Parts: sequence; structure tokens; C-alpha cells
Amino acid sequence: MMRRIAVLDAPTNLGLRPPTATSVPGCGKAPGALRDHGLLARLGARDAGCLTAPRYDPGDWRPGDGVCHAREISGYSTVLADRIGAIIDRGEFPLVLGGDCSVLLGSALAMHRLGEAVGGRIGLVFVDGHSDFRHPGNASYVGAAAGEDLALVTGRGQADLAAIEGRRPYFRDIDVVVLGIRAQDEYRLDLQAAGITTRPVPALRAEGAARSAQWAHEQLADCAGYWVHIDVDVLDPAVMPAVDAPDPGGIAFAELEILLAGLVDTPHCLGVELTVFDPDYDPDGAYAAEIVNTVVAGLAPVVAPDAVAPRLLSPRAAHPDPVPAQPDLTGRTGLAGGTGLAGEPNPAWESGRAGQLGRAEEQDRAGGTGLAGQLGRVEGQDRAGELGGRAEGAGRAEEPVA
Repeated sequence: MMRRIAVLDAPTNLGLRPPTATSVPGCGKAPGALRDHGLLARLGARDAGCLTAPRYDPGDWRPGDGVCHAREISGYSTVLADRIGAIIDRGEFPLVLGGDCSVLLGSALAMHRLGEAVGGRIGLVFVDGHSDFRHPGNASYVGAAAGEDLALVTGRGQADLAAIEGRRPYFRDIDVVVLGIRAQDEYRLDLQAAGITTRPVPALRAEGAARSAQWAHEQLADCAGYWVHIDVDVLDPAVMPAVDAPDPGGIAFAELEILLAGLVDTPHCLGVELTVFDPDYDPDGAYAAEIVNTVVAGLAPVVAPDAVAPRLLSPRAAHPDPVPAQPDLTGRTGLAGGTGLAGEPNPAWESGRAGQLGRAEEQDRAGGTGLAGQLGRVEGQDRAGELGGRAEGAGRAEEPVA
């Protein structure tokens, strides 16, 4: 049965510092820019509406005051979690269009609620160019939630963000897989010490995007399901500089497409969020068009006619001993009636569908060839010439409000 996608706009910019003293971050415009390129129609998606964010106003915030906009982000995250939960209750696949990375707090809250409802843990696949792991334990001060979202959703930081509704952490460290951070990420050793599994860009490219997606899924085998966070700054700024903190050493659009397709091509992927694209750095819409092309192709497995209905695994599914059948997940969780059995094989990973993971052998060995030679889409359309060389003006840093 085909899984229907529901697109929800979350145009918040509350988690970023202002680019200048008199301006605000432009990533709140991202959902509209992506919709303008026909995203919903091309996905055949239901329009789940827009959750308007509170007004961006740092006021007199100063270092030492905690996370800027914390009260507004907390309230927004609670309502966003409600909206995501309602989409999942309908048996649909949520695609959340951010906004900055603080969107993850709402998604994480929704996943923790869901895990509690079904008696299992929900995991997180965190695809991001930065670890976003700054917290009071490793930094002199915090301030911008978009640079601290992974720390917050794993329980590090102030309670009004890290423990909404008394839930802390939303994701356990062992239930998080980080993909796409740069090799010299500032907090890579902190992630290692926490036991958070990572695959930086060099390893991701060496293994290939398709195999990395399968590897990520395997790391979360003990989880009932997982959520996917994608910050588009995982892409190299040579191909996509329209973000607040472009950082060299990223992946290409073709790799992101293959990675996304592999991550969603299983009934245990519960949804995806897309963050940090800033249309202010995309005056002619070229980057928005490329992002839409990538997302549509990457989500193709979700809407394929032979896609498997969403299903949550038993938390003991990875164990060899017999496990009773999964209870009916109607009501609060609403995941297509909980059609799967605990411990049942995952047909999405065994089906070998064309366009799933099999493209890796031919198309996924970009490492070592140089970005210029492999920036094109999987269909072979090399867009490096038209999309490269626009990194100017993209020098903002995802750091605390100054």
C-alpha cells in the first residue's frame, strides 16, 4: 500500500542568531520557497498546513541568559509535536519543512510521546553538517537552539527545552545516529564520549550513501521506529551555499538523494524534517529547485505502489527469542492499525527494489572523484556549472545570539 505524505510547514527562525543587528534569519521563508517549486504536487502530498512561529525578537538577550527565545521555542515545540502526532495518527508520513534546526525539539517531543504510547523507544537519524551538540557542559554559554538541538533532544541543557512535559531525554544517546558531520567537527569527541554513533562525511562517502543508510537503520534495530532530521548544510557549499553556516567538505545532491531514499524505504521510518535552507541566499530559486528535485526523488520509496504500511517494531524485535504479536496500534498511535508483527522481517530492506539501495554500486562512490565531477543528480544531470560558485554572502555562523 502506498504511504501518503503530509507536508507541514514549520517556518520558525527562533533558533538562530540574527545575521545583522537589523535583520532576521531568512530560513523561515524556506517552506514557501520549496512549495513554489511544486513540492506538494510532485509528491502527491496532502497539505497539512502551516504552524506560524512567534515573532523573532532577541530583545536584550545577553550571553549567560540561557537559550534565546527559549519560552517561545518551548511553546512552539509543544504545538508542533501535536501536529506531527496528528499526522501519524492518520497513518500518514509527515514531511516537516523548517525553519531552523530548533524544529527538532517539536519532532523529538512527538516521537517520545509515541514511544511511550507503544511501549518502545524511537530513534533519531541526524543528517547534518554540524553536530549541534553545544551545551552547558562543553561551552562557556549557550544561546542559539539551532546550534544546540542535538544536545537538547538528548537531555542536555535547560529543562524548559530539554525536558518539556517532564520528558527527558526525548532520544537516548544509544538511539541516535549522526551522519554527515565534518571530519573535524568541534564536538566530535563529545559525541564519541556520549556513545552517540557517528559517520562523518569521509566515512559516509567511503562506504557510500546507500550502505550508510542501511547501516544507520541497523544501528537502530532495537528501536520501535525512527525519525529523520536533515539539515541541508550537510551539502557542500560548492553546490548549496544557501544556509546560515556553510562549511566545506559536505556531500553532493546525488548522495543526499540516495541517502534519503535508503533511510525512508522502510516502514519503521516515521517521518522526515528538512531544515536551514535560507531563500535569502537563493535569489533566482536555483537552489530551491534542486532541493525539491532531491526531496521528491529521495521520498519516492514512500509513495511507491509497493511501499509497506508504517509499522512500529517491538522493542525486543532484534532478539532471537519469540516475541508476541504487536498489539493493535489504533487510537493514539494510529499507525495503519499496527499491521506488522513484532520480530517480523522488514520487507522494505529485503525487497531489493530498483531505486532503493542497489544504485550504490554504480553511483555512490563519489569520494575521491572530486565534487566537480559528481555534483549532478542521479539521473546524470550535472548541475555543478549552474549551481557552483555562489558561496558569497553565506558566512553567517550558527552560534549563540551576539
